Amino acid sequence: MECGACPWLWSTWVKAPVLRESDLLIASACLPVVNPELFRRLAEGRTVLLACPERESPTHYGKIASMVRSSRPRRITVVTIDGSPHCYTLHASANEAEYILGEKLAKEHFVVVNGSELARVSPNAVRVARYLSLVDELLEKNPGVLERLEALSEEYRAALKRGGRPGAADEGGPVAVEAPGR
Repeated sequence: MECGACPWLWSTWVKAPVLRESDLLIASACLPVVNPELFRRLAEGRTVLLACPERESPTHYGKIASMVRSSRPRRITVVTIDGSPHCYTLHASANEAEYILGEKLAKEHFVVVNGSELARVSPNAVRVARYLSLVDELLEKNPGVLERLEALSEEYRAALKRGGRPGAADEGGPVAVEAPGR
């Protein structure tokens, strides 16, 4: 499938016939550019909707929930680029749609690591990522993950060069902040 033929999630009618009982792939709009071959493999036999929270409204959860309610896709697979703060919201939106509907959805989450490796991500990993206090706790218990972050993240390597410390709790922890004007 050529990416030029793929409709956008935000622009697709929730009752479009192509969605009814489909195997739906919600993919980062940049995936066909980042890894065209992987995109073609993932798209094969699926109804593809591209999405970009940086370009579209970031409230995809309502759109996904409406699509599920109206068209009942058999399965939803979300594939994004690992490390993108924008792409992350597509995963959170799929989980939120499930919550809004109050029903278990047949869905899977994947990220593309370094533009090539497809890695499955659990729905709970997506949930935990929303709670930075829990992420910080996990880093405290497993600081070695920062070595993997260094291998993946240009931003983290730049922070280290600017004098950031490799420890998980550099500036972390609860801080009492007085409300402005008091």
